[in-house]
Amino acid sequence: MKKTLLAEFTAREGAQDEVAGLLFAYGRKVREEDGNLAFDVYTKASSPRAYWIFEVYRDEDAFQQHLGASYGAEFNTALAPLIEEDASVLTFLDPVA
Repeated sequence: MKKTLLAEFTAREGAQDEVAGLLFAYGRKVREEDGNLAFDVYTKASSPRAYWIFEVYRDEDAFQQHLGASYGAEFNTALAPLIEEDASVLTFLDPVA
């Protein structure tokens, strides 16, 4: 079964460009993962500092491999001081049909 989630966070005032750059580089690596099916980055139209990342992985094993990638820890360490939350807020999604 696919593993689908939404990661959300808000860039601190003035950090939007740096966050966007981090996401661009990180997204390229994630999209190269064998088990990644989608890694789409959005900002909220009414609040451009609010980021939403829609992620889909082939299955739980692919998601666990994603979590174990060294570049993920590096990304999170670089991102932490640039966002308002302590970390990305993750919402796991299940298909309706």
